[in-house]
Amino acid sequence: MKKSDIGLIGLAVMGENLVMNMESKGFTVSVYNRTAQKVTNFINGRAAGKNIVGTYSLKELVDSLEKPRKVMMMIKAGQAVDDTIEQLIPLLEEGDIIIDGGNSHFPDTSRRTAYVESKGLLYIGTGVSGGEEGALKGPSMMPGGSPAAWESVKPIFQSICAKVEDGTPCCDWVGENGAGHFVKMVHNGIEYGDMELICEAYQIMKTLLGMSADEMHGIFAKWNEGELDSYLIEITRDILAYKDTDGKPIVDKILDTAGQKGTGKWTGIAALDEGIPLTLIAEAVFARSLSAMKEERVEASKILTGPVPAFDGDKAQLIEDIENALFASKIVSYAQGYTLMRSAAGTYGWNLNYGGIALMWRGGCIIRSVFLGKIKEAYDKNPGLTNLLLDPYFKAVMDKAQAGWRRVCATAALNGIPVPAMAAALSYYDGYRSSRLPANLLQAQRDYFGAHTYERVDCERGKFFHTNWTGEGGDTAATQYNA
Repeated sequence: MKKSDIGLIGLAVMGENLVMNMESKGFTVSVYNRTAQKVTNFINGRAAGKNIVGTYSLKELVDSLEKPRKVMMMIKAGQAVDDTIEQLIPLLEEGDIIIDGGNSHFPDTSRRTAYVESKGLLYIGTGVSGGEEGALKGPSMMPGGSPAAWESVKPIFQSICAKVEDGTPCCDWVGENGAGHFVKMVHNGIEYGDMELICEAYQIMKTLLGMSADEMHGIFAKWNEGELDSYLIEITRDILAYKDTDGKPIVDKILDTAGQKGTGKWTGIAALDEGIPLTLIAEAVFARSLSAMKEERVEASKILTGPVPAFDGDKAQLIEDIENALFASKIVSYAQGYTLMRSAAGTYGWNLNYGGIALMWRGGCIIRSVFLGKIKEAYDKNPGLTNLLLDPYFKAVMDKAQAGWRRVCATAALNGIPVPAMAAALSYYDGYRSSRLPANLLQAQRDYFGAHTYERVDCERGKFFHTNWTGEGGDTAATQYNA
């Protein structure tokens, strides 16, 4: 009997769809699920008559595989992954490969790679983006871990992933240990930012301009034909057009409390660890947290006052301004995300291909958009680019968009409409382009209360000074440190 090319553990929606995708590309797949009934239901249902083998124990799964064995886990991140690895190790032989396709935290993947390699096996932690449709029709995949494993899984991964127009696969090797899951984490952080920015645009049109869901559907449909052409703009267009059974927009009936699974939070924590200003994505995470305080907000709305939104200006101009604000803010989100990846690459010794990452995100994934091609071009032209905003194309976009962007943030503030992500993006842009910031005063404050010292503009960098501000503190300075 022919052995299977790969085994997959975990038959939830993503796992099932990936199996169907693999089988459709000519691979034979063995499947296992802790709940045996799921295996039976799948084999007798969607998988009936296909090159998919049902197994009812991990040993049976491993025994059914071609060597080197490739076992992919599509299970909940956390302890379940560690437990499954422990169960698999005694069943596998040197050179066999364990793959984690879930949303694991990158330090866990780094730890697991080292542990699995110490047992003579190979490990891959791969980000898989695109949701259930992507899993079935072609996701974006971001693999990292043991480099020696890549050649064995490359034919499968690059067959099942999304492809861009010229057929280039949206999957390539990212780097060692946790690099793949780090890049997927940043992808998800950017996704948080994109979604929040779209919601802020929606809120201004709804609250200030009084636009109906149908009117906004038309605006998003138009935007999706231009520079903002992307998956998230496309699905927002479709959501706004979707009617409930009574003919009214279903979006208006959905409770305004957002959930999250943690990847946006991880991105923010990683940025704090690296000392990188990831302000837009952090605000997007906090906006979800604020939305979850629904009952508290309802009570606060009865007590706290603010302006009543009223607009008597040029509606068409404001809509155009919102489009510019959305596009400019989106670029800042990617610029911050890429700055974080660059910093982490230095910290963890990864050799990341930044243009290649943009290409991986061009198709299949949630943040896929036309302008990712421009990011690839920017890094192809200048692999050492320190910030996306400095690329000539993106500089020109910001020059063109910023007047409208500023008007939108000002108009929202004057009318009491929260736009935390758009405003954070604008503040970052203005901060980044400032040759002098008020941190000189901040350093004086730190030196005053804690003798933390400061550098001087009239001396070379790296030389530190302390002032006895009160005449009582003495000349002893604190030890230098950066947090």
